[in-house]
Amino acid sequence: MATNLVDTATRSATSPTQAVPVATAPGIEAWHVESPVVPLIALAFTFEGGAAQDPEGKAGVAQMLARLLDEGAGDLSSDAFQERLAARAIELSFHAGADALGGSLKMLVKHADEAIDLLALALAKPRLDPDAIERVRAQTLASLRYQQNDPGVMASRRFFAEAYAGHPYARPSSGTAESIAAITRDDLVAMHRQIIGRGAVKVAAVGAIDAERLAEALDRAFGKLDMAEPLKAVPQTRVQNLGARHVVDLDVPQSVIRFGLNGVAWRDPDFIPAYVLNHILGGGSFTSRLFQEVREKRGLAYSVGTSLVSHRAASMTWGYTATKNERVGEALSVIGEEIGRLISEGPSDDELQKAKDYLTGSYALGFDTSTKIAHQLVQIAFEGLGMDYIARRNDLVANVTQADIRRAGARTFADGRMLVVAAGRPTDF
Repeated sequence: MATNLVDTATRSATSPTQAVPVATAPGIEAWHVESPVVPLIALAFTFEGGAAQDPEGKAGVAQMLARLLDEGAGDLSSDAFQERLAARAIELSFHAGADALGGSLKMLVKHADEAIDLLALALAKPRLDPDAIERVRAQTLASLRYQQNDPGVMASRRFFAEAYAGHPYARPSSGTAESIAAITRDDLVAMHRQIIGRGAVKVAAVGAIDAERLAEALDRAFGKLDMAEPLKAVPQTRVQNLGARHVVDLDVPQSVIRFGLNGVAWRDPDFIPAYVLNHILGGGSFTSRLFQEVREKRGLAYSVGTSLVSHRAASMTWGYTATKNERVGEALSVIGEEIGRLISEGPSDDELQKAKDYLTGSYALGFDTSTKIAHQLVQIAFEGLGMDYIARRNDLVANVTQADIRRAGARTFADGRMLVVAAGRPTDF
């Protein structure tokens, strides 16, 4: 655990734990935090390009590729590859989101060489064997069938389909039954060539490894990769259909609700003010206005909240709750009223100060393990926020003013109209 990073994150006056860049000859650069506290190394990496790159009609290719990368590589079958990982307690995983395909690796120092070799094989020479493809396809289809009766999943899918209609972000990253059935091995190979490449990777490493040894590991893990092929352009977009309400008909006693407005991207100068404003509205679990008004005062829902969603080509303020079918209209009315109050009045000075105090005081909790630190660093690198972001972040939050809040509110809430999707059978929608 890199405890000095946690200390630095709370102080915000010095550099983030001596996180330093480590570059290699093939052009791979990592952000490195050396910590000898325990004999572990955590590695996180992210390649530009994700589900937004899926071919038309074949949603799910990027996510399927991510699930197949450790299903055999080089001369190792799926079983042999997994046995090698298990024998050395090496944790290797991959995931795909809308704009990126990434992964993480955690290993004991004494097994680092073997772990890096297995990572290099998985990235450069995935087997994509027919039996593995069909196994993952069957698992994905089974999951999709199960999700048909999950109101949370169905509400979210419909919400993004409406919010980004006609845009790659409208497609479910896990695909549909039809798109998953249509994916071929050639699609997976083409996606691998497009995304898994030397020129589009960000890496962070935390743990008991020095800069020289890390540079060697980076060369072995990423240095032999080809340059990635050009990605398809993903056009900028905004939340569509604001003011519209849609129902996904499911025979359940309560409706799951998704609602949203526009947002600002993490890279935007107004993100931090929007982040503080979101905490006041619905991001502060027990203290937010929505929690107090929807749950505590009226007992309309067990949980309610909002968060900021930031993609490469879009951003939004996204919210959730669930309530009895006959009380959906009431819950949405309360949510709309609270957004309207923030538009017209803004938060009180006391609300604003409490939000800033919480967000600065709790920031270090995201840095309590080497793996969390590595993932935080690689996300910051992916967003292009600079290696000093961790040191600057609390000051950025602490300096947010009422004027900043009003400006961010005008950009995100606008006139208060929301896109709403309810999965269930609401009677007063």
